[in-house]
Amino acid sequence: MAKPGSRPIDELLRLAIIGDGAAFTELWDTHIGSLRAYIKTRMKNLDDFYVDDICSRSFEKAFRQIRSYDPSRSQFGTWLMTIAHNTAIDTVEQENKVRKQYVSLDSDRKVSIAFNSIGDGEETPLESIIRNEDQVRTEKYVEGLPDLYRHIARMRLIDGLQYKEIAEETGLALNTVRTRIRRAKDQIDRIKNNEQQ
Repeated sequence: MAKPGSRPIDELLRLAIIGDGAAFTELWDTHIGSLRAYIKTRMKNLDDFYVDDICSRSFEKAFRQIRSYDPSRSQFGTWLMTIAHNTAIDTVEQENKVRKQYVSLDSDRKVSIAFNSIGDGEETPLESIIRNEDQVRTEKYVEGLPDLYRHIARMRLIDGLQYKEIAEETGLALNTVRTRIRRAKDQIDRIKNNEQQ
């Protein structure tokens, strides 16, 4: 449901489909509360961190797939909740797989296998060159981003700050930070794809 004073959903969708990030942010603001409540109701065992993560991933998927949205088949909120439901299931399955891979310290054999599979952490000269080239390329892409995303993308992709640190430093909501970083990454991916063509 649209908030009072906001633009109609149809207009926001039309703008989002042509790549208007501000319109998509307004869609986020309009639907995040109901989406969060839906996930909490459907997945009662998830804590707030996972709920927020699923919301962010769902909006990211919706942003990437917005051109495939068909308003004649469902309302945007319903479409978004379907994406969120599937994302929640994927997240829970992925988390369960990770938990199964934990090493038990009660078994010497398992500990030995785990320690033998861990590298010594030293970087080879080739890895160092590749890392430096990637860093220079990333800095170039970040500098080409719109002002709205540039500073936050620099903090995450170049300075290596965590989402929570960025939120605290900028005073932005954690979900806003996540959304802007994902959009920045999407824009960088588009630039990379255009360069390769």
